[in-house]
Amino acid sequence: MYIAIAIVVLLAAFLAYAATRPDSFRVERTINIQAPSDKIYRLIEDFHGWRSWSPWENIDPGLQRTYNGPTSGRGAIYEWEGKKAGKGRMEIMNVSPDWHVLIKLDFIKPFEGHNTAEFTLEPSSGVTKVTWAMYGPNTFMGKVMSSFVSMDKFLGKEFDKGLANLKSAAEKP
Repeated sequence: MYIAIAIVVLLAAFLAYAATRPDSFRVERTINIQAPSDKIYRLIEDFHGWRSWSPWENIDPGLQRTYNGPTSGRGAIYEWEGKKAGKGRMEIMNVSPDWHVLIKLDFIKPFEGHNTAEFTLEPSSGVTKVTWAMYGPNTFMGKVMSSFVSMDKFLGKEFDKGLANLKSAAEKP
């Protein structure tokens, strides 16, 4: 009986701790790419181009992709579903040609989440500094999970892979 009470008290204490975690999150990574910003921008603002660099495109061989709306730019929509990749939807909400893309990102499975992805390109002397950020609300389940796994470390390593792939794709002649 005392063991059951101790377990309930520890679980309640942990859930109370999780509730104090931040209400939002932000993950951000940056890379310098030796390519003009317009070339990099085209790989980002057209979801078809993501197959050449996104770190999530090859994790699920059976991934089903659907593209809707315009081919690229504002209003372009990309939906996916797969066993490993889950189910989700991205829509380009705003673009500023050659330097900024803002994407609404909705995860449906395995966990629901509504976030924003943002790409900023800053050209300077033949090099473009590319920043990829994702941010959004930290749900209670997110707070519980972040007690064990850092969102920055978990997503950050994928952003690093994706930016390295983007660099490779953009620097090809």
